[in-house]
Amino acid sequence: MNYIPKSRYWKDDRELFQIARQELYSAVVGDILDELGYIDQFLSPDIKPIRVDMFLIGRAMPVLELDYTEEETQNIVAGELPGSSALMLRALDELQEFDIYVCSGSSTNYALWGELMTTRAHSLKSSGVVLDGYTRDIKSTIDGPFPIFSRGSYARDQSIRGRVVDVRVDTIIGNTPIEVGSIMIGDLDGVCVVPREVEQEVFSRSIEKSRAEKTVKMDLENGMTATDAFAKYGLF
Repeated sequence: MNYIPKSRYWKDDRELFQIARQELYSAVVGDILDELGYIDQFLSPDIKPIRVDMFLIGRAMPVLELDYTEEETQNIVAGELPGSSALMLRALDELQEFDIYVCSGSSTNYALWGELMTTRAHSLKSSGVVLDGYTRDIKSTIDGPFPIFSRGSYARDQSIRGRVVDVRVDTIIGNTPIEVGSIMIGDLDGVCVVPREVEQEVFSRSIEKSRAEKTVKMDLENGMTATDAFAKYGLF
């Protein structure tokens, strides 16, 4: 499959992401990454959309969250130590169009996201949120347009249990590195991270493969055998 320059398909992120919403999905992008030798680009399958039809495409804005120690939590509860949400609020306010708020680094003992955060992020035209942890207020967000990908829902509040300690910093979830500005694509099958150095090739080839698969599907529906389809197209 030949590399097609990005100008043949898109001229900027807006056009690329529109094509992705119409034609792409995480599996086809992951297949191309495998072909290029990037074989560990999917986040844990436990990180899923809170609604089955949610689709995510945008650029990562990683946020690092850490737990308070048990002593710090007790001191916050007792009013002897102020909790700090300053960096979390800064991270929210720094979101730009197409940014994905990507939060990692903490335990899974509390929620990292909620309704008011969703409201602010959506107002800034953020593309969504990916959490290596839980969201909450799900009754208020599950029917909304804002894509939320997490390990599930859990009402336990972060304010006395954890805090954001850095914003726009390269991170890792599981074995998958996530650089600031990496494109992420997610759906019910998973969340895939595309390294910046290969994004043009990955998406050009993903578009080509997705369109080819539609042709293969039509031939299969018309009676072509799987063996003949593979021989003709090299896809399966």
